[in-house]
Amino acid sequence: MQHDSKNFILAIALSIGIIVIWQMFIAKPRIERERQAIELAEKTQNPVDSSKITGVPQAPQSGPVAVPTTVLPTELVIAKTPRIEISTAKLDGTINLAGARLDDLHLKDYHETIKKGSPEITLLAPSGTKHAFFAEQGWQPAAGQSIKVPGEKTIWNVAGNKTLTESSPVTLTWDNGEGLAFKRTISIDDHYMFNITQEVTNTSGKPVALFPYARVQRQETPKLIGVFVIHEGLIGALGDDVPELGYSDAKEGEKISQSSTGGWIGITDKYWAVAAIPDQTQEFDGVLRYIPLANRDGYQTHYVLKKPITIADGQTGKYENQVFAGAKVVNTINSYEDKYKIKKFSNLVDWGWFYFITKPMFWLLQAIQGIVGNFGIAILLITVIVKAAFFPLANKSYKSMAQMKMLQPEMARLKELHGDDRAEMQKKTMELYKKEKVSPMAGCLPMLLQIPVFFSLYKVLFVTIEMRHAPFVLWIKDLSAPDPTSVFNLFGLLPISLPAFLMIGVLPLIMGITMWIQMKLNPAPTDPIQAQMFNIMPIAFTFLLGTFPAGLVLYWAWNNFLSIIQQYTIMKKQGVDITLMDNIRDGLPGFLSGRGQKKDSK
Repeated sequence: MQHDSKNFILAIALSIGIIVIWQMFIAKPRIERERQAIELAEKTQNPVDSSKITGVPQAPQSGPVAVPTTVLPTELVIAKTPRIEISTAKLDGTINLAGARLDDLHLKDYHETIKKGSPEITLLAPSGTKHAFFAEQGWQPAAGQSIKVPGEKTIWNVAGNKTLTESSPVTLTWDNGEGLAFKRTISIDDHYMFNITQEVTNTSGKPVALFPYARVQRQETPKLIGVFVIHEGLIGALGDDVPELGYSDAKEGEKISQSSTGGWIGITDKYWAVAAIPDQTQEFDGVLRYIPLANRDGYQTHYVLKKPITIADGQTGKYENQVFAGAKVVNTINSYEDKYKIKKFSNLVDWGWFYFITKPMFWLLQAIQGIVGNFGIAILLITVIVKAAFFPLANKSYKSMAQMKMLQPEMARLKELHGDDRAEMQKKTMELYKKEKVSPMAGCLPMLLQIPVFFSLYKVLFVTIEMRHAPFVLWIKDLSAPDPTSVFNLFGLLPISLPAFLMIGVLPLIMGITMWIQMKLNPAPTDPIQAQMFNIMPIAFTFLLGTFPAGLVLYWAWNNFLSIIQQYTIMKKQGVDITLMDNIRDGLPGFLSGRGQKKDSK
């Protein structure tokens, strides 16, 4: 019994000893490290002026970023740095192990022109080349910390697989020699989304605080489309807005800086874009700005997390983000927004202010194309659908125009009686309209109705990559480009180059002729100046639409043709004495000369 008591006392003493040792040498240091980490995090809440970040992720720089002093060929620059390959069904290129940058990327499905053997679209190119364009991510040390982090000249090591494919991610590692081991795992899906997981293992003996950041940079101003209906330049989703910053505005000093929880930043072209996408649950500072490079213009969008990731000694910090680099395919962009819950990512496609019209137009056009297999035929069918939707209103309008046509003899009589007194002429004319229950404005209704449709189709043809290089029939190989033929070189028979405004092809001519025929069915204006303007309009629109996408001209010409049939049929039913060929023959001299043709009334 005494022996048992001694063992019991000894067990208690040993237990107390173990507890004391645990507290002194394990628990207390751990608590102290955690306390230091919390204090460090509190001291470093957003200590970085993110608007000043330009390149190397140490202290923010105020001067120009060092880039090669001369522009070198892309092949030479790529050969100078170690790289690993990117090879997927949609992409090929390389990842630069100096800085772990995405700076060499080509789009396999898209070519510069419709000609066979045309080069693939080059999206990304390394710094110092003519069209430098790249994306990178990394870590920014918290204020007051002297931490060696990987920069643009850091050579990363490859662990394992050396080719990035849809099924094989790559892992890059780098040790700063001061107790921090950096690891970056890059994977890619079957389209254009790169997933980057960054890890930092801390064995430095003290806690560290690091801010994840990412940037997209373009060196030199690219060749722009220069059309107001589409944005080319810096863009992002920050807060509740999708701010856009053009290259010229950025160069003049305009800058956008805004905090956001969820969103993205990037640089967009007409059909392609590169966007850095942070963790959608954390707040970040997003910046769109011009940066002064040593020997050229630079444009950059970047984000830095508001709160640092604090990594205690013996622990590993982790941050995951995405980079989109590819073609702005509508369904792909929308699927990414849904899959990753990326705020307003669908706005990467520039639908414009009238998106509520443009988006349905695209969906309908794409659905019909999926059935018939040709966007040109889809445009013809969607025109019929639109005409059918507005058929009752158009009929009412055309009936009004038929009544106006029947009143022309009476209008001519009023002009003879009151031609010199404009006020009396206007008064008598309005009395006639009221008596006959005719609205002169009703004839404008068909044109007004097709304006939103016309604009939305124009937007769809111009901004969606689905329409790029989409063929129709015969000589129309690209519905998003102007008709390539011209009457001024006999539709290609004469081997001469023409300026853009003289490229009046077959489709614009058909559109102009159908527009003129339709106008001849309308009541002739009593004002000679108006009559002259009406005769000039088809000629002016022929030249104007000669520079527009062929798909848009196809829509307008086909819509005119259907309207002519509809209007002619209604006028005949209303009893209007009209012979189409006589009207065309009588109006032809005025059309060719640009003058109104005065004709005796019967």
